[in-house]
Amino acid sequence: MSLQVDNTSDVANPRARQPFNRSSTGDMARDASSPYYEEECELDDLGASNFDGPHHVSVPPRRRSTSTRLPKYDDEDSDKEGVNGSKNGKRSRGHEEAASSLWQLPPADFRNFALLCLLYLLQGVPVGLAMGSVPFLLKSKLSYGQVGLFSLASYPYSMKLLWSPIVDAIYSPTIGRRKSWIIPIQTVSSIMLLWLGSHVETLLENAESHLGFVTFLFFTLVFLCATQDVAVDGWALTLLSHANLSYASTAQTIGLNTGYFLSFTVFLAFNSPEFANKYFRTVPLDTGLLSMRAYLTFWGWTYLFMTLALFIGKTEEKTRDIRNGKNGILDVYTSMWKIVRLSNVQLFILIHLVAKFGFQANDAVTNLKLLEKGLSKEDLALTVLIDFPFEIIFGYYAAKWSVGDRPLRPWLYAFVGRLGSALLAQLLVYCFPKNGAGPFYLLLVILVHVLGSFMSTVQFVSINAFHTQIADPAIGGTYMTTLNTVSNLGGQWPRVLVLFAVDFFTAATCELDPTTATPDQIETFIPFSCAKQADKQRCVTVGGVCNMKIDGYYITNIMCVLTGGALFFFWIRRKVEYLQTLDLSKWRVEK
Repeated sequence: MSLQVDNTSDVANPRARQPFNRSSTGDMARDASSPYYEEECELDDLGASNFDGPHHVSVPPRRRSTSTRLPKYDDEDSDKEGVNGSKNGKRSRGHEEAASSLWQLPPADFRNFALLCLLYLLQGVPVGLAMGSVPFLLKSKLSYGQVGLFSLASYPYSMKLLWSPIVDAIYSPTIGRRKSWIIPIQTVSSIMLLWLGSHVETLLENAESHLGFVTFLFFTLVFLCATQDVAVDGWALTLLSHANLSYASTAQTIGLNTGYFLSFTVFLAFNSPEFANKYFRTVPLDTGLLSMRAYLTFWGWTYLFMTLALFIGKTEEKTRDIRNGKNGILDVYTSMWKIVRLSNVQLFILIHLVAKFGFQANDAVTNLKLLEKGLSKEDLALTVLIDFPFEIIFGYYAAKWSVGDRPLRPWLYAFVGRLGSALLAQLLVYCFPKNGAGPFYLLLVILVHVLGSFMSTVQFVSINAFHTQIADPAIGGTYMTTLNTVSNLGGQWPRVLVLFAVDFFTAATCELDPTTATPDQIETFIPFSCAKQADKQRCVTVGGVCNMKIDGYYITNIMCVLTGGALFFFWIRRKVEYLQTLDLSKWRVEK
């Protein structure tokens, strides 16, 4: 198979770069190539206003299009079916209407939507292991700081911008632009999953001595998933019709969340002996229903089967050159540089980098603290299992809310909701019953989990729908990856700091119990800090009791929430309101 530098674009005609019309009233979006561009810019200048908050934004008026002035976007290949499944290869973007619900998607869009869900699901499986299950399994053997070191395995999702232009530019014309990457990546991923399946339990059993190697293995696995994500994001822009592009974020939400929660919540539940003994067995056993070995092996073979099905059963539409052969690797890096040099993109990047700081302690530590306080694994597993279907439902409705002239309004509301959810979660940990969690407390845990999931999903879908709308289809994979990478980085870079901060602010001392210790033991024993997991185990070994004086979780979470709240009310809210009212021509790079 020969590889070549891409001289094509995702979109097969120059009119396809018309900015996406977000208006629900049928207004025509402005484009520099439009003969009425100057007129509409004059109207913009007349209608522009200052922004004084989320509820007081004046949207610049737009000239309504008429049937006689509406430009046509016909493809030159009138005898072929277009990449969106439209007849005669015609896009006719001015006349497309978005489906009002998922079930009203055209058959071609619905099939491609299902394919996207499946591809995103496959990505979510290793990510759910690296970001969810494995840190939980490691926490019983490592400190919060050491778990933070393992979290470096998730960083490829925050660094994929570095190699995304290569994925966008090099491909095999025989296989297809996106399949050239998806098929080999899924093949290598399947081999790694099968190998891990036969070795992972030994590695996790001696986690402290194998921490570096385990981190490297999962770093590599997530790197493969992140690279595939670049290809799938770019393919989504041409698999779905232009009017229904917002459903790409719905597919991403459903697919990634399903894969993530299968590997995190569902796996932890069925891996827990307590969960299996309580709900499925009459005779208790020391093992769960599903081992890590069996789970990884199953997905290894599933990856291979789906890769073969994709290779045989899906033909990728060919794309054509609209930029005169300038879409090589160097040109894509140049385009990426042009993207990040746009003043609006720079502001958006800065928002992404700081917006998730307020939720980090809650997202990374709260569940671990509940387990530490005494919540049983089977109860936590039940909580996250109940939470899973709500994630899918929330994703569907969040996509419907993220339309119109202010697609980021749900993101703004959910931001405040997530801050409130973090405070409720802290209160829940603080009020943990001394005699163990009863049915009422477990119900509160479930409600707080569902609330946090709702807010997180609304933010995720809303911001990804906005990314899809403002991305330039001519460099779709690179543009989408630039925005998604920065968004992921905003949720990753504070996590290591937060986990180390919990250890740093925690004050705990190992002391002997005077009611059980002998006088000789009390006289010779020297109290020591037991804030870290290794010291806690040493304390138990010598017959001591680890008394916590200050729990660093509370301090860290309050600091995060206060910082996030200050950023939101004094800066983020105003800037996001400004960005979402910009015409899409403001997000385009010069060709």
